[in-house]
Amino acid sequence: MVIVMQRGASILETKEVLRQLAGLGLEARVVDFPDGPNIVVPGVGATTAYKCLEELPGVKEVRLVSSSFKLSSREFKEQNSVVSLSPQVEVGGSEIALIAGPCAVESEEQIVATAKAVAAAGATALRGGAFKPRTSVYSFQGLGEEGIRLLRIAREESGLPIVTEFLDCESLELFGDDVDVIQIGARSMQNFPLLRAAGESGKPVLLKRAMMATAEELLQSAEYILAAGNPRVILCERGIRSFEPSTRNCLDLNTVAVLKEKSHLPVIVDPSHGTGVARYVAPLSKAAIACGADGLLVEVHVDPQAALSDAAQTINPAQFQNLVEELMPVAQAVGRQISASESSRVASPAQFSGLRGSVRFFFPG
Repeated sequence: MVIVMQRGASILETKEVLRQLAGLGLEARVVDFPDGPNIVVPGVGATTAYKCLEELPGVKEVRLVSSSFKLSSREFKEQNSVVSLSPQVEVGGSEIALIAGPCAVESEEQIVATAKAVAAAGATALRGGAFKPRTSVYSFQGLGEEGIRLLRIAREESGLPIVTEFLDCESLELFGDDVDVIQIGARSMQNFPLLRAAGESGKPVLLKRAMMATAEELLQSAEYILAAGNPRVILCERGIRSFEPSTRNCLDLNTVAVLKEKSHLPVIVDPSHGTGVARYVAPLSKAAIACGADGLLVEVHVDPQAALSDAAQTINPAQFQNLVEELMPVAQAVGRQISASESSRVASPAQFSGLRGSVRFFFPG
């Protein structure tokens, strides 16, 4: 059960509801959302025994939610949620969000050139990893704090909001106003202290599905963020482990439909990690939009062959521009739209091949 308080409900009114619940032998948790507090009562599902609580001062309505992911469920909120990344960029509305950029920030030249290129092609946000959780300790681990500084420069040069991953609470403290959207990677989906910290930050959170997690487990992880008082959560399908060796992962587009049915939260798809093969990114991107995804997370690098992380699944800016153009009729067919920049004709393979010799890479230490 979730008790939705009226906007502007007083502390005394909220305490009175809690007192009444305690008298019924029920424990409750208050979740402070920007539009008012919600009182979550675990373990109380489809029953009318507590509808009398709606008579209490300050109570807007009582919603009987039976699922284990109460605040993210359709039972709690029927209409789709829209998450703002910046004043100009939303995820979950009529426009498809295109978040593009390199897997890892490598140098100022690399991230700024990529940011300008994807912005020109129609991207709505820039992705780039400053902190990189890698399977091998010998793989490139990211630039850390220096990477955050370079992302800030790229935002200033391109005008795109920044999406980047944090690995621990110490790295989150470095983000400040330099990062617009916090990403929680697949390996951290069930790192519950990180989920709580992301919720307490108040920033939009892009939550990736772990490689062996179910859709319900993803929603339960999202619940940690929501229960910390942060309703700005975006779910991301990025592929799961399977026995098929042809691709890096199995991009589970079934889950997009499942999540859209069960939850009001926006859902995006990462076809780069989902396939691990650059030439499969375009067809799977189209399929993702066709099945209801609210956006895409695509790895783009000015010189994919030189990328220090996930080169095999990364496309170049010219390929990204072509992808944006090919996605337009798909989006239109499902009642959505993609708004490419007026300057999206600037990218070409020849133009970006000239950057290869000029991009310098920074290795700490």
